[in-house]
Amino acid sequence: MDWNLLYTLINALVVPAWLLLLFAPRWRTTGLVVHSGIYPLAYGLLYTVCLLASMFFGQAAEGVGMGSIAAISALFDHPNGVIVGWTHYLIFDLFVGAWIGRDAPRRNIPHVIAAPCMIASFLFGPVGLLAYMLVRLVRGQGISLFETENVSAEPRD
Repeated sequence: MDWNLLYTLINALVVPAWLLLLFAPRWRTTGLVVHSGIYPLAYGLLYTVCLLASMFFGQAAEGVGMGSIAAISALFDHPNGVIVGWTHYLIFDLFVGAWIGRDAPRRNIPHVIAAPCMIASFLFGPVGLLAYMLVRLVRGQGISLFETENVSAEPRD
């Protein structure tokens, strides 16, 4: 397997979703592509295949496990383990970015304010979520992920 090619592909294929979120957040195609579950399903499938390959088919370094930091570190000593970890990061960061993209309009948070938080999610994962939660807090929107009070059902312009 060409691990560099796979790494390049999973990176390149996630970029269109981020571009749609940032530059065409209300476009129908953004909803169909980014918010439909296509990306989590596709990347989740790749993640699962690579994870199973590492667990049962020898595509892992010696000593891989979940019981110690050394065993976790061993996962990343094999290119397949890097793909597993990187796919995990990519899809969860996109999931957070897409959630911000849906949550901000419902809370009347302008896209120009939410977009930097999405970019931070793309580049630094949890930093983007933290930034967005701080935006919500400063705007009096609360920080609960499950809070629905004072949230309109329809996004406003």
